[in-house]
Amino acid sequence: MADDASSNCNSNSLIHHPTNFKGGWHAAIFIIFVEFAERFAYQGLASNLIQYLTNVLNEPITEAAKDVNTWVGASSLFPLLGGFIADSYLGRFNTILVSSLIYLVGMIFLTLSVSVLKHKLLFFVALYVLAIGDGGHKPCVQTFAADQFDEDTPEEKDAKSSFFNWWYLGIVAGSTASVFVVIYLQDNVGWGVGLGVLAGVLALALALFLLGIKRYRKEGPTGSPFTRLAQVFVAAARKWRVQFTHGHDNYCYEEEEEDHEPHHLHVQPKFHTLLHTHQYRLLDKAAIIDEIDAKSKTRDPWRLCSVTQVEEVKLVLRLIPIWLSCLMFTVVQAQVHTYYIKQGATMLRSLGPHFQVPPASLQGLVGVTILLAVPFYDRVFVPLMRKFTGKPTGITVLQRIGVGLFLSIVNMVVAALTEAKRVSVAREHGLIDDPKAVLPISIWWMLPQYMVTGMSDAFTIVGLQELFYDQMPEALRSLGAAAYISIVGVGSFVGNIVIVVVQAITSRAGDKWLGDNINRAHLDYFYWVLAVLSAVNLCVYVWLAKVYVYKKVDEGHQTSHQNGSGRNKYRSGV
Repeated sequence: MADDASSNCNSNSLIHHPTNFKGGWHAAIFIIFVEFAERFAYQGLASNLIQYLTNVLNEPITEAAKDVNTWVGASSLFPLLGGFIADSYLGRFNTILVSSLIYLVGMIFLTLSVSVLKHKLLFFVALYVLAIGDGGHKPCVQTFAADQFDEDTPEEKDAKSSFFNWWYLGIVAGSTASVFVVIYLQDNVGWGVGLGVLAGVLALALALFLLGIKRYRKEGPTGSPFTRLAQVFVAAARKWRVQFTHGHDNYCYEEEEEDHEPHHLHVQPKFHTLLHTHQYRLLDKAAIIDEIDAKSKTRDPWRLCSVTQVEEVKLVLRLIPIWLSCLMFTVVQAQVHTYYIKQGATMLRSLGPHFQVPPASLQGLVGVTILLAVPFYDRVFVPLMRKFTGKPTGITVLQRIGVGLFLSIVNMVVAALTEAKRVSVAREHGLIDDPKAVLPISIWWMLPQYMVTGMSDAFTIVGLQELFYDQMPEALRSLGAAAYISIVGVGSFVGNIVIVVVQAITSRAGDKWLGDNINRAHLDYFYWVLAVLSAVNLCVYVWLAKVYVYKKVDEGHQTSHQNGSGRNKYRSGV
């Protein structure tokens, strides 16, 4: 039967690999500058946005916090659309170029709205233009930079591993520099100057990106990856009456085919053959060759899919519960650029006789902690854990994420205790009803919670980046990057929901939390609520991590796909 139907799983897609590509670092260095500038600009705006909304636009604290969360959420959800457009139509390079221009235009209009035009509507329009530009930028830049390294070359593969460390440190460095420099300019010189600096940095980075245009290894769009996923569900549904058989002789498998076409820099993505797994077994029916398939001269992709294609769908399905279980983590992290800042604004911030620390600048401590934690993790923690677990990485990526989730609980406990201390000082000095008064307590009391935030970021965020890059199908890697970014977005919306629910419940009890008077807002109680919710969430995550099945790749086989199908044929055996 395999001989009769061997043509059924074939397509005309070819893969091309560059043979004269001179090292990924020659191209990646230009791309790193673009990401540094984007993080510099984003953090310089997001870190202090609540101060502009409350102090300049005179919004109530709770409304401002929800506006910040909504904007952060939108900025983190647009990457889902941007990743889809990049993978399906424009390719990553073109998507980065277009989105960078949109991002720059949005920042220019934002600068004008706070300096020359001073128009509230223009301010919010510009904010969401930035969100659209960010949506095309975020899911593509890291993946595009990683594309510059050829995994089939040992030297390039090692360089790629090193690249991810430098990439993350570059992101943190951009964010940290922005928090210390731009926020000071916004608070002490003017918002027009602060945002103008961000626009200038973006323009410079775009120019540097274009300088490297001839060095880039570009992958063209592959067509809608969702079509490839949808085919599995349709094929499985059409064969729901087909019975499973013992062995694997009646399954469609993909095989490697050699390509002797001329090589060039425009390549099609490589696809590795995936081994069969036993989760979501009903989807396996999509790969069963029944009598109709055997008699057909050509393969109907909506009736017969390869095992690899089925396994790609399983990869996506396995990641969804992990994605959901990380939402509470981002709810906790959202406090850093909302309520943490308003707390710090009521505390002593003097650093010497003539310098006041901007309350939002303490977010830079998160970046500093990450800059210290990542090398510590790589050079100390991993070798130490390797002795106990025997794993080359020390702990698995899911265990790394779990440690970060646990630290987010610690974060809320520490924050609750610190807030209780701040409120007690306000009560002792008769300032409980004066929310604008500076309390006789140092802002450095908040140092531990910022440091714990940084440590939890170093575990969870890096872990999510690795998980959603490595465990997603190759054709969906831009969307994979967008998926982990979208956790931040949806988590911000969940944070808004938590605020609304908490206010509704406490209002009925007669003592409304999270009001405009931060000294009577019961932020410490709110943090305890988040700690309890995070603890329940961690229990769910641990169970999910235990049953999770990692991608299983057949290293001996590799193929390519274009427009949702690839060169393959029937064969038996896994």
